[in-house]
Amino acid sequence: MKKVLFVTSEAVPFVKTGGLADVAGSLPQYFDRSEYDVRIILPKYVCMDDSLKEQLRFHSRFYVQLSWRSQYAGVLEAKVDGITYYFIDNEYYFQGASPYNNIYEDVEKFAYFSKAVLEALPVIGFCPDILHCHDWQTGLIPVYLKNEYRKNEFYQNIRTIFTIHNLQFQGRWMIQAVKDITGLPESLFVSDKLEAYGEANYLKGGVVYSDIVTTVSRTYAYEITTPGGGEGLDGLMRARQKSLFGIVNGLDYEVFNPQADPHIFCPYGTGDMVQGKRENKRRLQQQLGFPEDEGTMLLGMVTRMTSQKGMELAAAVMDELLKNARIQIAVLGTGQTEYENMFRHYAWKYDEKLSANICYSEELAHRIYASCDAFLMPSLFEPCGLSQLISMRYGTVPIVRETGGLKDTVEAYNRYDQTGTGFSFCNFNAREMLSALYYAMDIYYNHRDDWNAAAKRGMEQDFSWNRSAKEYEKIYELL
Repeated sequence: MKKVLFVTSEAVPFVKTGGLADVAGSLPQYFDRSEYDVRIILPKYVCMDDSLKEQLRFHSRFYVQLSWRSQYAGVLEAKVDGITYYFIDNEYYFQGASPYNNIYEDVEKFAYFSKAVLEALPVIGFCPDILHCHDWQTGLIPVYLKNEYRKNEFYQNIRTIFTIHNLQFQGRWMIQAVKDITGLPESLFVSDKLEAYGEANYLKGGVVYSDIVTTVSRTYAYEITTPGGGEGLDGLMRARQKSLFGIVNGLDYEVFNPQADPHIFCPYGTGDMVQGKRENKRRLQQQLGFPEDEGTMLLGMVTRMTSQKGMELAAAVMDELLKNARIQIAVLGTGQTEYENMFRHYAWKYDEKLSANICYSEELAHRIYASCDAFLMPSLFEPCGLSQLISMRYGTVPIVRETGGLKDTVEAYNRYDQTGTGFSFCNFNAREMLSALYYAMDIYYNHRDDWNAAAKRGMEQDFSWNRSAKEYEKIYELL
C-alpha cells in the first residue's frame, strides 16, 4: 500500500476559494484504494462553517518550533467518503474572515503550517511515501524536509511532488522578514534557491526542492517555461523541464451531471440533448427576462470578471456584438469594478439581449451551463480551467482562446471533416475573438445539425477525475 498525503491550504467540502479546493478535495477519492492510501491535511480556519467544524474530532497536540517561536499546534481529524482529513489548529494563525489575509500575515501563517505538517506526521502515525504539496502556501515543505528533517530517520524516504495551480501567485516577501519567520539559514536565500528578484519566494522554494513538479495542463506546463508565461520564473521552469509534467484537472461527474442535476430545469442526456436543452433554454430566458426565442443563440459566461479571464476583449466588442448580432448573453460573476460596471451598462442598454448577474449563484451557474447554446472563455491565460469542461458536459459548445488547459481540452471545430468540440482563436485580440464568435454563429444558424453534433461530441468527452488520477498514479510510480 502506497501512502500519499495531500498538503493544501484549502479542500472541499471544508473550505474553498477557488479551483485548488476542488482538486485537493476531489482527486484523492479517485485513486485505486487497494493500492493507495491517500489522505489530506489542511489548516483549521476559524472562518470554516460551524456545521463542518462539528465533523472534526480532536486527535492530538504538540508544539512547533518556528525560528525563535514555540507555537501550539492541535490536530483534528474527519472522514468524508472514506478519505481521512487532518486539520492543523492554531487560532492565532488561522483566524480571520477568509483563509487568506495580507501577504505579510500569510507568509508567516503558511511557514508555520508547513513546519506543523512535518512535525505532525509522527504524531498522527502516518509516514507518507509521497508528500503532494499544492501551490505556494506549501512551498516551504520540500525546503524544510530536505534542509532540516532528512537527518531524522522517520523522514528519510519521503518524496515530494509540488503542483502549481497558478504560477502568478508565488508567496513573495522581504528576505530579512522571511529569514526571521522561518529560521532557515542565510545560505538558502540566494538566486538558485529561495531568492527571486530581491525577495524570498515560497513557490520557488517548492519548485527547487521538490522531486517532481506538476501543473494542471500540458500546454500550461510548456507556457510556464516561456518568458510570456513564466511570471519571471521561466528560467527555473526550463531547468526543471525533465521533471515537469502537465496533467489536466478532472471534473466531478456526479456534481456536473445533466441527467441528475437538481439545479437545472429539465434533465437530459446525449440521447435527448436537443429537446432537453431547448426546454432549459426556454425556462432560463423566462427567468432572465429575455424574449422566449428558441432560434436565437444564447451565449453564457460564468466567470471572475478580471483581466486574466479576458474581460478587456469582451469590453472591446460588447457594444458591436449586441448591436449587430442576433444573440442573447447570460453573464454571472463578480470581479474588478470596471468590468462589473461594463456588464451592468450593457444590460441597461440592451436589456433584452444581455443579463448581468453580478453575484455568484451555484444554481444559476448550473442553469447557464445547461441552457446556453455556447459558452465564452477568452482568457489571457488559463492553467486548466473548469468552465469549458462543465459546458461540454452539458452540451454547451465552448468558444475559447487557445491557451493552457483551454487548448488541451477543446478541439477546434472543423466543418470539412466534422470533428471538434468547440471554437477557438489564437491571439489575445478582440477582433480575433469576435471572428471566432461570428464563425460559431454561422454554424449555429446555418448548419444546426453540425452544431448539435459538435455539442454531442463534447458531452461524450471523458474529463472525469478517474482519468486524472491514473496520470498522477504514473507520476507517483516514478518516485
